[in-house]
Amino acid sequence: MIFVGITLFGTIGGWIGAVMSHNNWFGVWSLVLSTVGSLFGVWAGYKAAQYMGL
Repeated sequence: MIFVGITLFGTIGGWIGAVMSHNNWFGVWSLVLSTVGSLFGVWAGYKAAQYMGL
C-alpha cells in the first residue's frame, strides 16, 4: 500500500509541478511537489494499510 501511495501521489505532485512550470518535468516545482506528494503517499499508504488490516 505504501508503494502504491508513493507512486500515485508522487506522480500527481510531479504532474502539477510540471503544469506550473510550463511542462518542465525537471523544474523546481515539479521536483518539490513530487517529493511532497511522495511523502504524503507514504503516510496515506500506511494509513490505508492500517485501515485494511494489512
